[in-house]
Amino acid sequence: MMGRHELREQVFRLLFRVEFHSAEEMEEQKVLFREDLPVGDTGSAVNEKDMAYITARSGSVQEKLAQIDKIIDDNTDGWDTTRMGKVELTVLRLAAYEILYDDDIPGSVAINEAVEIAKKYGQETSGGFVNAILAKILKLGESDS
Repeated sequence: MMGRHELREQVFRLLFRVEFHSAEEMEEQKVLFREDLPVGDTGSAVNEKDMAYITARSGSVQEKLAQIDKIIDDNTDGWDTTRMGKVELTVLRLAAYEILYDDDIPGSVAINEAVEIAKKYGQETSGGFVNAILAKILKLGESDS
């Protein structure tokens, strides 16, 4: 059983594939993604419950990509989603989804987790870049509630 941080990181890794594959190819990508997961102590890469969560969360984010990308674009100065690095964009999409559409995850937690993932997979400046944009989106989300 994966912890929340590890689940979020795996959702990020599956969602990252969206940038490189068409919607039609994503079913095959889910199979390949599962095969790429590290094998745990039990001999299986991931249990069914975790895999169901990862694919469902990734699908939920993908369903709202147009709205999420518009919100990201509206909250960046001199940047838009077409110019961003793919790591940063994927992290922003996942965290923006959590901030705007998931009431179970506090916005500050979504931001902190996003910054950690950006630092791990992105460039040296990725964490600060992601943090600045998500802070604006969090304020937007708070003003809507």
